[in-house]
Amino acid sequence: MSATTTRPGAAGAGATAGAAPASGTATLTLAKAITAALHDAMAADDKVLLMGEDIGRLGGVFRVTDGLQAAFGEDRVVDTPLAEASILGTAVGLALRDYRPVCEIQFDGFVYPAFSQIVTQLAKMPARLAGTAQLPVVVRIPYGGGIGAVEHHSESPEAYFAHTAGLRVITPATPQDAYWMLRQSLTQPDPVVLLEPKRRYWDKGSVDTSAEALAAAPGLHSARVARPVSDARVSEGGAVTVVAYGPTVRVALDAALAAAEEGVELEVVDLRSLSPLDVGVVEASARRTGRVVVVHEAPVFLGMGAEVAARVTESCFHSLEAPVLRVGGFAVPYPAARIEEHYLPDAERLLDAVDRVLA
Repeated sequence: MSATTTRPGAAGAGATAGAAPASGTATLTLAKAITAALHDAMAADDKVLLMGEDIGRLGGVFRVTDGLQAAFGEDRVVDTPLAEASILGTAVGLALRDYRPVCEIQFDGFVYPAFSQIVTQLAKMPARLAGTAQLPVVVRIPYGGGIGAVEHHSESPEAYFAHTAGLRVITPATPQDAYWMLRQSLTQPDPVVLLEPKRRYWDKGSVDTSAEALAAAPGLHSARVARPVSDARVSEGGAVTVVAYGPTVRVALDAALAAAEEGVELEVVDLRSLSPLDVGVVEASARRTGRVVVVHEAPVFLGMGAEVAARVTESCFHSLEAPVLRVGGFAVPYPAARIEEHYLPDAERLLDAVDRVLA
């Protein structure tokens, strides 16, 4: 449980407040793409309800739920006490009563009071009940650094959840993915942890909410080859595979553009799903390039990069021209905001690893 009503370090998303756009294509920030997904899911299914701290009248600390309580009422957009374990415990009960709760955790560092409910109850109860009950709960967690926040507001807890059997763990890198991955999550029978890269909340992109876009969207647990919009210099194939997810996809694409200026092609793979892991796309890329670098904000030690490196080494050993390298945070508590840029992996650190696998 946390101590204040509106926590220090909270910031508005800086995007236009209000209701979601009508169905079709619009340019949205990643935060507003999530707003649109919540709006459309609630309009389509009256069993979908939202729970969290300050998500109603305030619209959430990042304004992701702005306008939704006015649109759907206080019974479906519920301002809760500052008690994360209580939010998740209540969601478990609601899911057993056929509701689809979407729980908002204000910041990554505040999920730990709810950790027991997530890994002990939410993840395990369907198996404990021998499949006679499902728990379709979505837990939204803003995660990662890069916004100059204070302690407990910039953590990368993905490995904890990905290590827990019974949870689906996903993270979008673009507004389009944010919209569809959330919509797809709300069709799943299992609990989903949706990790939202908070420093990408303000990134804008085209979001198509049409049924045709849904049909064309990748599967919820599919990885993809990413590339900058309209930039042909980053294409499928290349000298090195760079595996990224969430906030570091943009870092990898920036590195790919810089490398292209020097004649080195990087193939960027956006994992999108951390559990289950679509390792097939990574392995196919590794076999094309023979060299792999994994980048994430979480500390390298026992992070997602370790799992990717092990999988690639086991399956693609005879295709590799160099050991798989990892670039990430350091094994220290997340540092003060004034020095966080030294902690977060950037394009320069990533390109240094690229140079080493090419040496």
